[in-house]
Amino acid sequence: MANTLLPRYYDGELVTAYALLEKRFGTTTRRFTSIVFMVTRAMADAVRVFATAIPVALIIGPVLPRQYVMPTAILVLGLLTVIYTYKGGMKAVVWTELLQASIYVMGGISALVLLGRAVPGGWSAIVAQATTANKLVGIDWYTGFDRPHTVFAGLLGGAFLAMASHGADQLIVQRLLTSRSLKEAQRALIGSGFVVFVQFTLFLFVGIGLWTFYGGKAFDAADTIFPTFILEQMPHGLLGLILAAIVAATMSTHSGTINALAAATTHDIYLPLTGRRADDPGTLKAGKLFALLWGVGLTGGALLFKEQGTPVVVIALSIASFTYGGLLGGFLLGILWRRANQRDAILGMSVGIATMACIVFAKQLVSAYPSLKPTLGGFAAVAWPWYVLIGTTITMTVGVLASLTHAAPIDARATAEARA
Repeated sequence: MANTLLPRYYDGELVTAYALLEKRFGTTTRRFTSIVFMVTRAMADAVRVFATAIPVALIIGPVLPRQYVMPTAILVLGLLTVIYTYKGGMKAVVWTELLQASIYVMGGISALVLLGRAVPGGWSAIVAQATTANKLVGIDWYTGFDRPHTVFAGLLGGAFLAMASHGADQLIVQRLLTSRSLKEAQRALIGSGFVVFVQFTLFLFVGIGLWTFYGGKAFDAADTIFPTFILEQMPHGLLGLILAAIVAATMSTHSGTINALAAATTHDIYLPLTGRRADDPGTLKAGKLFALLWGVGLTGGALLFKEQGTPVVVIALSIASFTYGGLLGGFLLGILWRRANQRDAILGMSVGIATMACIVFAKQLVSAYPSLKPTLGGFAAVAWPWYVLIGTTITMTVGVLASLTHAAPIDARATAEARA
């Protein structure tokens, strides 16, 4: 992505990722992909807001009636994020994310230290118990599609997930476009891979420590384990820091999402329909209004979400991943297959997204309609890391096949060179 899509974004001085598809296919493709992004990103981030409200709800639980605890926590978080995103725009998002990321990492390190002191024998005992229980197995060579944490799922599925999230998602692209130059954006994109690896390692060890501390105890929901440890075991000063870290992590994504959704709505939908220019004084007001509306919408979505027992992070990734494949496939189709036109791209993405929707929600569909089990039963077992790869493959295959039904478009540049 650093050498494929990023140079194209900077070459065209684009505001949103989907403007690149307009240059290749047309306005309709830009609107289609932007709307797909907005719908799925809103759904996924509403789930994240719900997850962040869990520790806050545990704190205020003794004060309020049970039925008002989660709604109050969600409203508080949603309101705070909307205010600073509305007032400060992308600049506020970038600087608050920097501060929030620092608190997030500090909180994780503090948890590691405290767990080492809380467990008899410290981290030597934690690692020994985790090793005995096969919790530290780092390589699984299983080749099936029904396990999420295997080498092949990580290398193949994870690679496509990273390409889609960092190259076809406005949430990440808008951050990269704030860099001073293409070189800085490329360094940031490549460097983020190393940072994410360190971050994941940190919190995986926090998870191992929690498992040892609680002796493998089963909780009603996996998302409540860390917040419960924080509230019950941590000293008050550290308690505030860790809670701030958890809240900061999701508020960071939430604020970025609000800004990304507002930018996509303004530049991909509002401006083309109204005929206004990006530097029109009314455009900024419209962008702020869209940010406010999206902030309220995301908070409302979190209020409607019902806990399902599955870790919230898996639900959020699954929601985003079922359209990531279609979006990434559309970008790759435009770059790798010159024969494709707008009809081919939209058809390919539509089929890819529709097929992935059936795969992602196969369990719910089979549960609601048992007669579909012979058809969708196998799809329900597909692990989420494979979603983007499958969706991208379907999108490109359909797009390529559709392009073979019409004459190849005339390459104006090649024609001019031939005449010369």
